[in-house]
Amino acid sequence: TALASSAKSYTVEAGRSAVEAAYQRLGIKNAHVSSCQYPNYYITRYDLPDPKPLISIIIPNKDEKRTLENCITSITEKSTYPNYEIIIAENNSTEKEIFDYYAQLEQDSRIRIVRWDHPFNYSALNNYAASQAKGDLLLFLNNDISVISPDWLEQMAMHAMRPEIGQVGAKLYYPDNTIQHSGIVLKIGPVANHPHKFLSRFDIGYFGLLVAPHNVSSVTAACAMMRASVFREVGGFDETFTVAYNDVDLSLKVREKGYYILWTPFAELYHDESKTRGLETTPEKMERLDHETALWLSKWDKKYPYDPYYNINLTNEKLDYSVSPNKILKDRT
Repeated sequence: TALASSAKSYTVEAGRSAVEAAYQRLGIKNAHVSSCQYPNYYITRYDLPDPKPLISIIIPNKDEKRTLENCITSITEKSTYPNYEIIIAENNSTEKEIFDYYAQLEQDSRIRIVRWDHPFNYSALNNYAASQAKGDLLLFLNNDISVISPDWLEQMAMHAMRPEIGQVGAKLYYPDNTIQHSGIVLKIGPVANHPHKFLSRFDIGYFGLLVAPHNVSSVTAACAMMRASVFREVGGFDETFTVAYNDVDLSLKVREKGYYILWTPFAELYHDESKTRGLETTPEKMERLDHETALWLSKWDKKYPYDPYYNINLTNEKLDYSVSPNKILKDRT
């Protein structure tokens, strides 16, 4: 026994070797295990095919030139992945400066603008853009995202190419370096919510979940990657969910086909959440949210009365993985 891993540093290498040996026994030859910044935690890197698959990065946008520019610049200047295209799904912009910026962007052969001249429907907008994509991998990305880790595309793509994985999510932070997304837990609130929200980006989370890739029931479409073949197999986004819960619905459709949803902490980005669309505060938006909540519940509530990746003894009212005293009391009575 020891108070800290530093007292028996050989355990770090022993653990790494044990994980790598497990991959070898399973016949997984393209997995390579290394230590990460936390002792006795490890990161597995999977070899990508050669040549590397084309990733189609799909970004919906309406006006917001400065927001979009920050997103695009962070991708083109920081990303180390060599083979990607960017598809901007233009939806009813009116400002001259954004069209001037589009003209500038289109000088880059990797960037295309596709126009969706219909009332805003997040699902329909992304479905249309995906139909124009050339990539083997689709990455749905909000325009208010900016890249932190240069190898974010590699970290997501290596999992998205695994045949058992249907969708991959990233670790997203608010601009103040607190957690915005670490996977989605079903039935926190009426439908779903983001656990660990507002914790420091340097926190390891509940039982180390913030520093270890793991399976979840859903990931946010603010930054989600999947094979184009899987997206087509599940029929894309359900266009009856115009704004809310379309990503949770998509993930569950992927799960219904037998694939896993994976979240990785090694793809890190900032997310200035809801900057373009705004929050659900107007009566009209709240009415639509209520409608889409009822729609989701009618479709999935019976199938998912609880989240299979979330302990049933934990709270459904908070985002901190705390134990629910009400559930324990019920178990005892």
